[in-house]
Amino acid sequence: MCEDCGCAITEAAPGANARGRLPPLAHAGVEPVSVLRNLLSENDHIAAHNREHLDAYGVLAINLMSSPGAGKTALLERTIEALGAALRIAVIEGDLATENDARRIRAKGVPAVQITTGSACHLDARMVHGALHEIELDGLDVLFIENVGNLVCPASFDLGEHCDVTLLSVPEGDDKPQKYPVMFRAADLLVLTKADLLPLLPEFDAGRAEASLRAIGSAAPVIRTSCRGATGIEGWCGWLTDELDRHHLRRGRNDRGDLVREQAAAAAR
Repeated sequence: MCEDCGCAITEAAPGANARGRLPPLAHAGVEPVSVLRNLLSENDHIAAHNREHLDAYGVLAINLMSSPGAGKTALLERTIEALGAALRIAVIEGDLATENDARRIRAKGVPAVQITTGSACHLDARMVHGALHEIELDGLDVLFIENVGNLVCPASFDLGEHCDVTLLSVPEGDDKPQKYPVMFRAADLLVLTKADLLPLLPEFDAGRAEASLRAIGSAAPVIRTSCRGATGIEGWCGWLTDELDRHHLRRGRNDRGDLVREQAAAAAR
């Protein structure tokens, strides 16, 4: 699966890309490492262009990463329900095959572009660049990029996003940050999903999950969510609203945070 993108290379390659991500490791010597460096360099160039394009329209781009089934699409559905009347949202969906997730998002009244990667186990900046040409960015507030479900490769490829959010679902176990440090170290936020299952899975300890995150040197905040029922994503909506405020301040736009917070509070009632 990974020969094309370089993910199969397994011996340490020094340096990090523009978003501070460390490249995958390599086992076959200097030539594969050189190829991988060139691949990442080209990817970073396109990612910088993507970010400049998004910045020109004042759009906040958030890259959602997790293992398959952790709840990325469900979180997006609940986000649209909670904030869709106050925020103008679009989504790029990444999967090896099918448009299943994009259909779910479109059913909520939000534009979604599906990227089917075939055999590639992650999105890259070139794929996202193509998808951006299918999205009306003028007037958009937030673009979510739902990456391919994978706890390894997506963390190494800058897409042009402003924030990286990693999801960890309760059924996966609380030791994943230390087992997959590149992914979790890249996160600006860790979202513990399916928190409604905590009473049923006492072997998952949220405190241990956060300690595992701190053990790899990450200071990212941790929030718990549940997409079942009418409540459970208040912390996520609060973080998103605050991040949008910060983004607007950086871009010199007017703060719409109060409106978004009122909408989130109304949806939670």
